[in-house]
Amino acid sequence: MISIDKVNCVRFSICVIVLLLVLTGCDKGYKGNPTPKDFLGNAGADIFVLDNIVHSNAQDVDWIQGLDYTLVEQIAEITKQSSISWNFKSGTANKLSVGTKIYSTDTGFLIAIVEGVEIPYLAMYEG
Repeated sequence: MISIDKVNCVRFSICVIVLLLVLTGCDKGYKGNPTPKDFLGNAGADIFVLDNIVHSNAQDVDWIQGLDYTLVEQIAEITKQSSISWNFKSGTANKLSVGTKIYSTDTGFLIAIVEGVEIPYLAMYEG
């Protein structure tokens, strides 16, 4: 016959194993929104940061190319250009020139106007 101590020991062991699996699984979960460092290793990256959110050039995104939108208002201006990730703060871009104006739209993405050309940028959020 199995003693109560052995049953309790098995239950306790199972609880510890389940707890360890849950904690280990949570360790690799949500890491936060992407940072400039996540993009700047790519030579083709074209990003700017606004309010701690990275926005990436979306000119080649199919669903944006044919989308009708309306500029709502100017919400920012590029104040600094840098290719060093730790140097990024709100208003910093790696390719857009200082002085480039950023506009909100009625569709959720942002527009940078460069020499009269409207360039869409998408906010990069994690999960």
